[in-house]
Amino acid sequence: MDLAGVRQINEMVEKEAPFVHDLVAEIRKTIIGQDRLIERALVGLLADGHILLEGVPGLAKTLLIKTIGQAIDANFSRLQFTPDLLPGDLIGTQIYNPRTSEFSVHKGPIFANLILADEVNRAPAKVQSALLEAMQERQVTIGDTTYPIETPFLVLATQNPIEQEGTYPLPEAQVDRFMLKVVVDYPERSEEREIIERMTGAPLTEVRAVIDRQHILDVRKIVSQIYVDDKVKDYVLDLVVATRDPTTAGLQDLGNLIAFGASPRASIFLITAARAHAFLKGRGYVTPDDIKQLAPDILRHRVITTYEAEAQEVTSAEIVQRIHDHVEVP
Repeated sequence: MDLAGVRQINEMVEKEAPFVHDLVAEIRKTIIGQDRLIERALVGLLADGHILLEGVPGLAKTLLIKTIGQAIDANFSRLQFTPDLLPGDLIGTQIYNPRTSEFSVHKGPIFANLILADEVNRAPAKVQSALLEAMQERQVTIGDTTYPIETPFLVLATQNPIEQEGTYPLPEAQVDRFMLKVVVDYPERSEEREIIERMTGAPLTEVRAVIDRQHILDVRKIVSQIYVDDKVKDYVLDLVVATRDPTTAGLQDLGNLIAFGASPRASIFLITAARAHAFLKGRGYVTPDDIKQLAPDILRHRVITTYEAEAQEVTSAEIVQRIHDHVEVP
């Protein structure tokens, strides 16, 4: 792409991006702090990628996705995953009417724009597979009929890291379907003080819709055109390849700690998410800093460690961070 083309895309982004400020302002009416979580949720929304959240209960994950739904005038659905949940509870089922001797379809809660899949690792494998199939295919089959899921369609699935009894951990191949894995941390002391004041005082200010769903779909078309230089693409490849062969980054000591590295899906997601991140920053081009910001969240759940790494108590996140720190930035 020539300089004139980049300039044109940059002008398009500068024209369309101001709504992000209004959207974040509405989210801030109910969410205090959690800047990184808000940004990653918007990246997933604009890049059409699902998000896996890991954090203890009470960190406003449900409130965030519900607020985003209100701010973009979208349908919101919360699914509490439990060991006795059935696939039909998620996708819907056929109901027999004895008067007419016919079946009617009752669609499940998966038919919404924004889905919070709470404690997804508490559901058995069949339910997890039903959710992940809907995420990947953007459609659900009930009986003999396939029903498309309305777009935009964003799933935020949560995992509780401190209570593992009675859980069914997601297989690595299924975790790979999530664009981002975001670790949600506690708020700062000052933020928590503000949370106390706001949540125990006057009623929360009502969140208004600042854009609609069609606007999100239109913005996605612009995001897909954001310019990515060849050097940035090479940087992405350097990061991803280093998760498979750390010697390429001069990290020979990591070779025995990695069983499997990131798949090409990681490279695709890094570029796609970086474009959305650039849009949020009001740019029509991706910089290496966009990649640096997103790489840990995109790679941490795609690196599978060996038994030796487990024995040394080395996590995949630590391995990704070392690669992230050693790969040369263009």
